[in-house]
Order: sequence, then C-alpha cells, then structure tokens
Amino acid sequence: MFTRPLALAAAVLAAGALAACSGAGTADGKVSVVAAAYPFQWISERVGGGDVKVTNLVKPGAEPHDVELTAAQTALIADAKLVVYLPTFQPAVDEAVAQNAKDRAFDVAAVQPLADIVEDGHAGKDPHVWLDPTRLATIADQVADRLAKIDPTHADGYRTRAGALRAELDAIDKEYAAGLKTCQRTEIVTAHEAFGYLAARYHLKQVGIAGLSPDEEPSAQKIAEIIRDAKEHQATVIFTEALVSPKVAETIAKGAGAKTQVLDPIESLPAGSSDDYAKIMRSNLGQIRAALGCS
Repeated sequence: MFTRPLALAAAVLAAGALAACSGAGTADGKVSVVAAAYPFQWISERVGGGDVKVTNLVKPGAEPHDVELTAAQTALIADAKLVVYLPTFQPAVDEAVAQNAKDRAFDVAAVQPLADIVEDGHAGKDPHVWLDPTRLATIADQVADRLAKIDPTHADGYRTRAGALRAELDAIDKEYAAGLKTCQRTEIVTAHEAFGYLAARYHLKQVGIAGLSPDEEPSAQKIAEIIRDAKEHQATVIFTEALVSPKVAETIAKGAGAKTQVLDPIESLPAGSSDDYAKIMRSNLGQIRAALGCS
C-alpha cells in the first residue's frame, strides 16, 4: 500500500505520462508539424497559427527534389504529430515517412490527385500542384481537418484560419483569371515543366526547356526545337528560375531574340527572402502578363 506522499507522487507521474501521450507534441504544447517543402510549410503555418510548430525539411535556397535527410530530420519526422508530404516528389522523405510516420502522414496527392504527364517517353506525375491556388486551398482545408483531429481543443481556430486562407487563395485565383483573360500570346517558355497546373487553370500553354527535374539537361535538338517554337509564337520572354542555372534559358533567349525573366515555381524560398507564397504568386502574375502582352 502506498503511503500518502508516495501515492501523490505516483499520481503526478501518471498525469504527466498521460499528458505526454495526449499532448500536442512539443514542450510548449504546440502541435509538431513537419512539412516536406515550402508550400506545405506555408499552409500549415497559416492554418495552424500559434497552435503549431512547423519545420520545413528543405532549407531556404535548396532544391527540394533531391533532398537528403539528416538523422536529426528523420527524428523530427518520427516525432511529429503530422507530416505533410507529396509522394514521389522527394524519395528520401517517402522512405522516412514509410519507416517512421506512416500513421501520422498526410499524403497531399490523396486529396488532390496529380496530373499525368509523359516525359521523354516515360509516364509520370507532375508534383507542382500548389501552383493552382484553388487546389492548394483544398489541401489547406484538409490540413485543418487533420489538425482538428489531432488537437480538438483548437479545432475551431484551425478551421477559421483555413477559411481565411481559402478566401485569400480564391482572391489570387480571381486575379489570375482576370489578368490573363486578354493576352496577345498564351505560350510560356519555362526553365522546367513546373507550371502545368497553372497553365491548365488559366488556359496557357507551357513549353518546358527541361522536364520535371530542373537538373535535366536538354539535348541540342530540343533546344533548337524550343527556339523555333519561341520564334513561331513570337515569344518575347524565356522564363528562368532563382534556383536553376539560367545558362540554357539564356542560350534559347538569344536564339529566339527574346530576353530572360524569373518565374518562380515556389518549390523553396531563396535564402534570405522575406517573400511568401501569396507575394510570389502575384509577382509571377505580373511577369506572365508582361511576357504575354496582356491588357
């Protein structure tokens, strides 16, 4: 039989253990969320507000496609209450989730199925779903639902913030639809084929210098084809990216009598940037409107 002090101590320890099992996941009671790439970090922070702690696996300025995880990052995935990721986009993340967090992972493609593409004769999936703001809003709604189940005490806050985020993303969608409604051209030549969802949403045609991987080197034959296509459609701008070498795009621009401008696929923020998804999307719209001669 416990003495009263021992019984009290046991009760305190038991309560602490229960709190640790049912708590939000961090020492300060916040829900621990791991985001596999910047767009998922942005929506998780916007939906979670002060009730979550979000960690992005990709450092600013780094290319997310081929991310390699450290032991510490793998441990973060294992300890997280929620992991927001996109299968096939980052193989190292897929492996870590399968081994450590399968029951706590949110597969973005499960709520927004990825578009099929054919790249160099091989079938694949386009992961850049966040470049359609209406699709990203649906993903954010699902993040809110997952957080509400993990942390029901703050469920109303998650859903309220998700509603506000949807309104902001709907506003961006309307700005794109209006801004690209009347243009002299509809073809955008991009550093790699990251803008398929954006092009489909706003009735544009994307011509990618590289495929889905920004590191892919196009053949001399493909470069010549893109130059001919750019000339045929009177393209005035060849779009490059902050995280991708502009050399090939500059070669194509020179051959087509065009100039280069940056169009950001928002896979990762440049190091030191204070921009966010919404600001970059609006900047992208301005660049596209100028390139296509939109009124």
